[in-house]
Amino acid sequence: LKIRHNAVLGYFVETTAAHGARMRAEPLAGRFRHRQTNANVLRYGTEELTALETRILNAGARALDIELALFAGLRGLVLSETAAVTGAAGALAEIDLSTAWAEIAVEQDWSRPAVEPGRAFAIAGGRHPVVEAALRRVGATGFVANDCDLSGDMSGAPPGTISTGGAPVWLLTGPNMAGKSTFLRQNALIAILAQAGAWVPARSARIGVVTQLFSRVGAADDLARGRSTFMVEMVETAAILNQAGDGALVILDEIGRGTATYDGLSIAWATLEHLHDVNRCRALFATHYHELTGLAGRLPGLRNATMAVREWEGEVIFLHEVRPGAADRSYGVQVARLAGLPAAVVDRARAVLEALERGEREGGARASALLDDLPLFAPRPAPPAPRPPPAALARLDAVDPDAMTPREALETLYALKALRAAEG
Repeated sequence: LKIRHNAVLGYFVETTAAHGARMRAEPLAGRFRHRQTNANVLRYGTEELTALETRILNAGARALDIELALFAGLRGLVLSETAAVTGAAGALAEIDLSTAWAEIAVEQDWSRPAVEPGRAFAIAGGRHPVVEAALRRVGATGFVANDCDLSGDMSGAPPGTISTGGAPVWLLTGPNMAGKSTFLRQNALIAILAQAGAWVPARSARIGVVTQLFSRVGAADDLARGRSTFMVEMVETAAILNQAGDGALVILDEIGRGTATYDGLSIAWATLEHLHDVNRCRALFATHYHELTGLAGRLPGLRNATMAVREWEGEVIFLHEVRPGAADRSYGVQVARLAGLPAAVVDRARAVLEALERGEREGGARASALLDDLPLFAPRPAPPAPRPPPAALARLDAVDPDAMTPREALETLYALKALRAAEG
């Protein structure tokens, strides 16, 4: 006998057809009820199997009832100890966060910041924790640390007052790819970490409480709402100028670059003056409008800073160091070459740049007077005629490797090598 199960009959006893006569005779016929006949087997049911099947089918539901009852009891116990469980969870979260911060501080040489009332913001040897970790993973040279001092107090001083300590507003100029954005963001991150209770990626840090933190970085549009990249930039800038108080920290990366040069310069100029005279907050303002550096002579709370670079044999070397002073160039053409623009485009851009700079040096000549000299309007040289493909390459294209014998393949290889040598 075999006890089997299927979805139609449930549990049943199965025998071979050879035992059919015995199963139909007494005393088996009274105990086994015939249920199905197949070609080679007979299937029967019994009262014991029916009772067993009922218990098995009910076992799943009963197990679920038992589990729900146990869960309800456990839930009641937890609810009765809500205060203790919540306190333990909070304590474990604090321990987890504190140990994680402590591990990072030890491994990455972070220091304990001094957070105090007032407008202090003096960071020595500050670093960007994410960029530094990325450099470490790829085995690159160490992150170049930089100082930042925005401690000058202009909050209650009348216009024209000279700031005490570091200037509260820095105007940062310098080449693309030199580290301006990294410098802005690392100081904002250090402020957040310090006020969250963590140690910070710096040699030392003294930070007055930052009541607000605003950033205007990157480029993004909102086309679904009819906002261009420049419109989004202006909306974000407007929010900063309308909300930032004297305890705020503001980082602004490239204001006014999405419109005409004079429009953008005017907006950046007015924004910088408003931050200095009206908001009177601590701010880092990165720009490629070198004309703005002249404001340092008339805004007492403004300091010029620049990213250091060196030129060597026509190459630009980024030192990633923040130094006092102003940049005279942005090295955009060099960065374009590094990005892989075709050499013809880079050469033409350099020629156009030289012509524009020459016109500016000669007294700001009108654009119409420069048209004849500007390479942009000169006849373009005809593109070079395409070179015919090498004979060896043409021969290789005609080869069908699947149709060649080993000897033919070897002979073809020698022939290709001879053609290549003949072409030099």
